[in-house]
Amino acid sequence: MDHTVMKVVAAAVVEEGKLLVVSKQAAPDIFYIPGGKPEPGEAPEETLVRELQEELGVASGRLERLAEVEETAALEGVPMQLTVFSTTLIGEPVPAAELSALRWIDGREPDLRLAPAVAHHLLPLLRDKGAL
Repeated sequence: MDHTVMKVVAAAVVEEGKLLVVSKQAAPDIFYIPGGKPEPGEAPEETLVRELQEELGVASGRLERLAEVEETAALEGVPMQLTVFSTTLIGEPVPAAELSALRWIDGREPDLRLAPAVAHHLLPLLRDKGAL
């Protein structure tokens, strides 16, 4: 049995009380925060800078470690360790690479299917901090 934990680094970008979420072309109905898996030898911060450029065509502002989340990955269905950084974006985000859409949410949208890590961990954390 494979007990490998998938490592992912992602950005919690909040502007005017709304969180940026994205969906992939492979599963356009599931929204999560932007980010991805580290390349070999890549630091979490380097991963996030690269992923934001590849997926959204933007640079990041200052990265501040926000949370470590353990949850099941929404698409792969495997255990995931998610490192979340709070940041701002430099530039206007536009979905690219494998992304199909982006939305700014307050977390109360009834029509939105969120990845478990976002729904169960990140939204409550951001609400507790008064960001949403």
